[in-house]
Amino acid sequence: MCAPAAPRSLPAPFAWRAPMPRRAADLLVDCLAAHGVDRIFCVPGESYLAVLDALHDSNAIETIVCRHESGAGFMAVGDAKVTGRPGIAFVSRGPGATNASIAVHVAEQDAVPLVLFVGQVPRGEIGRRSFQEIDYAKTFADMAKAVHLVHDPVRIPEIVARAFVEAQAPTPGPVVVVLPEDMLEERAEAAVVEPMGVPRGGPPSAEAVSEVAALLAGAERPLVIAGGPGVGAARGRAALLAASEAHHLPVALSFKRQDYFPNTHPNYAGHLGFKIPKVAAERYGRADLILAVGTRLTEVTTQGYTLPASPVPRQPLVHVLDDPCHIGRNYAARGVVADPVAFLEALAAVPGKAPVGRAAWLRALNEPVVNAMAWAAPADGLLDMGAVAASLAKRAERNAILVTDAGNFSGWLHRHFPFSGEHLLVGCVGGAMGLGMPASIAAALRCPGRQVIHFLGDGGALMTGGELATAVQYGAKVKTFISNNGSYGTIRMHQEAAYKGRVHGTGLRNPDFARWAESFGARGLAIASIAEADRVVAQALAHDGPVVVDVKTALEHIAPFTTIAELRRA
Repeated sequence: MCAPAAPRSLPAPFAWRAPMPRRAADLLVDCLAAHGVDRIFCVPGESYLAVLDALHDSNAIETIVCRHESGAGFMAVGDAKVTGRPGIAFVSRGPGATNASIAVHVAEQDAVPLVLFVGQVPRGEIGRRSFQEIDYAKTFADMAKAVHLVHDPVRIPEIVARAFVEAQAPTPGPVVVVLPEDMLEERAEAAVVEPMGVPRGGPPSAEAVSEVAALLAGAERPLVIAGGPGVGAARGRAALLAASEAHHLPVALSFKRQDYFPNTHPNYAGHLGFKIPKVAAERYGRADLILAVGTRLTEVTTQGYTLPASPVPRQPLVHVLDDPCHIGRNYAARGVVADPVAFLEALAAVPGKAPVGRAAWLRALNEPVVNAMAWAAPADGLLDMGAVAASLAKRAERNAILVTDAGNFSGWLHRHFPFSGEHLLVGCVGGAMGLGMPASIAAALRCPGRQVIHFLGDGGALMTGGELATAVQYGAKVKTFISNNGSYGTIRMHQEAAYKGRVHGTGLRNPDFARWAESFGARGLAIASIAEADRVVAQALAHDGPVVVDVKTALEHIAPFTTIAELRRA
């Protein structure tokens, strides 16, 4: 991960002395800086103009101006994914808030810490159905962990501190803070509050670790399912690898967490995304013990609640998580409420014992992954995104950041790109199209010394692709590869499976994406054949600036695991 600014340590005399009266907007900006915020993403709005004015005088916080509120929200999500700290977005009331709501939903689904600040009508107009007024508590009730309306500017330090705690623990997620326009202009006497400690799961008990180690030693065919935000940091990755090697454990990674474990390691058992190879699914089902660490065991990861089976798994399930609310929620499990990383470190320190047959079990789970990883050109010679993924596997830097938007095209990256354990994967567990471009921009701004490579579909490209202007404006050197097959491909795939040959409502007529990119001031390139792929990929990676590559993929190759012809024959 790339480090954000550390929370500022406030000298006690400054933090607790009798404060001088100041504008609420200035107090808010000081509170954000005290919590380590060094960058916010926004679309300006008149309902929080006072905050923009306060930011004008702030040397601590950079303002990234976006082209759509969904882009601002997605950039904040992307920033949080690469730092592990709350991403911050500001949007205006009404339409601004509803446009940003997609990012709030993604943050909830993906367990990403996000604090969204939303403007509101003046306090005296609340409840009158005023211009662009929304009841945010009702609007965000099913998406946000909390919604706070700041009635009194004196409470700004308290509410900011609380929002940062809520966004980060025990399971990270989104918090919405509502800022009435008139409140921001008031003067108030309030001291900046030091960042509060975030409640974390503690270390596991020695008894729990010993019990799990004994279960693993006695199992013929154990399977580790690892995921969740905490395990993805450097310390968590090291602990996962150490525990796997100490106890000879196969590791399967939860949806969009493929970067947590070296994909070329013999203990790697695959990525639990959509449409895993059938032979892999069959072998997973033979596991006689499942150890789930850090993951909430959501639908895609569990292959539709079958791995493990819900509500009563076919094999013993040990679930290690620091949030007890997600243990026993969908599965009968032996729960260990503890910091997953601390648990893995403790487990790695226990001498491992494995039955003689464990080596064969490791090979059985690793074999389908290895077989699927090698890309072969389609027999018909048509272009698919595998050609790009195979080239990137050779050319991407070992610590590159890979960003995927939602869609079938990302499957080629998951199958044919071997994540090193140092790579960082930024994807959307919640499956929202449009995350890719904004998140890749946020990643490039946060980690300017690392390659940022972005897989995007032609559908998502024109949802938030206008943020390419933001990339050019702020110098985000993102390398974007657009799978241009003239279709909402994932929906077309399901349409072909359910209503064979009856295509309706899924076709797209696209611009020339290379020329489109050039119009923004980015470099535009194109790949029209397999023979061109490696050369153009090299060209894109070498360019010192944002690049868009229009990859003219064949619609026939609708997904890495099937074709339209195969769907119609099924």
